[in-house]
Amino acid sequence: MLEKKIERRIRLLEQKSGLRFLDEVAFIRSWIEKPISMGAVTPSGKILARAMARAVDPKVSGPVIELGSGTGAVTKALVEHGIEPSRLVLVEFNPSFCRLLRTRYPDATVIQGDAYRIQHLLGGLLKEPAAAVVSGLPLQTKPFKQRTQLIDEAFELMAPGAPFVQFTYAMVTPIPKRAKHNIHAHASELIWQNLPPARVWVYRKG
Repeated sequence: MLEKKIERRIRLLEQKSGLRFLDEVAFIRSWIEKPISMGAVTPSGKILARAMARAVDPKVSGPVIELGSGTGAVTKALVEHGIEPSRLVLVEFNPSFCRLLRTRYPDATVIQGDAYRIQHLLGGLLKEPAAAVVSGLPLQTKPFKQRTQLIDEAFELMAPGAPFVQFTYAMVTPIPKRAKHNIHAHASELIWQNLPPARVWVYRKG
């Protein structure tokens, strides 16, 4: 009952203040509380979000997993790109953000938990291999072993040739080279319109 009241208040605030404004406030508050766990200080910009979404082929069947969904900037871009919300599996650690995601995308599956334990969270949930994994996680802040474990577990959940999509503010690949055995990587041009500038990396196995 309380959760429904909170969701109604969120909808009213969104209508009055605008989604982008509220998302930035929510991100900044969470970043102040836990800066290391946040991939960004503000939600991904529209151009960056669209660049990430374009790496996913909406015609390929299967669930689309988004890691670190935040307030749904990339989620929105995926839906606009043609991914049905019912196909989305959104993994987010922040319970407040999960509440927002469930309100905005009621047909999506929202999982509250640690995305770096993707196999534990989703291994028994998926009924078919994932068509893609789209990540907004701050990989550069994590140790080598944790990054390699994440991408290894992600590929175990994905169909052959499916993309693992990751954004980064750094100039180098967030997946260390020595971890990329049999993994092909492609980087976008630097997206200067994003603040700060970022690029999109797409990894495929095989």
